[in-house]
Amino acid sequence: MNSFAVDTNIFVYLRDTDSPEKQKKANNLIDLSPVVSSQVISEYLNVSKRLLKLSKGQILDICLDDLECCIIHAVNLSTLRLARKLISKYNFQLFDSIIVASSLEAGCETLYSEDLQHNQIIENQLRIINPFI
Repeated sequence: MNSFAVDTNIFVYLRDTDSPEKQKKANNLIDLSPVVSSQVISEYLNVSKRLLKLSKGQILDICLDDLECCIIHAVNLSTLRLARKLISKYNFQLFDSIIVASSLEAGCETLYSEDLQHNQIIENQLRIINPFI
């Protein structure tokens, strides 16, 4: 399989027992070792703390377990510069632009996200796919 990245919502569905179909699709994607931006990790920790109402240590334990087979891509200055260009060109939201920029820098061909425009092609390299439609 080609290199792909996942957005925060994919991780959120890993713990969503109210949406078993989405949970299954999310698990299948994570099992394939996606690229994960450090921005996604921050968002996932924040959302998990709010939704799961567990201690900080428990949230980190869950996150560590969920990220075990993932490839982490750190956000750095070049990522932020690219994110700035993407905002100008595509009018993305701030955090979405960082996630897209990170995916591009990691050489991904696909970004799985429920929050962005399905089938949109970014910079002739990255296709946005909503895995839940």
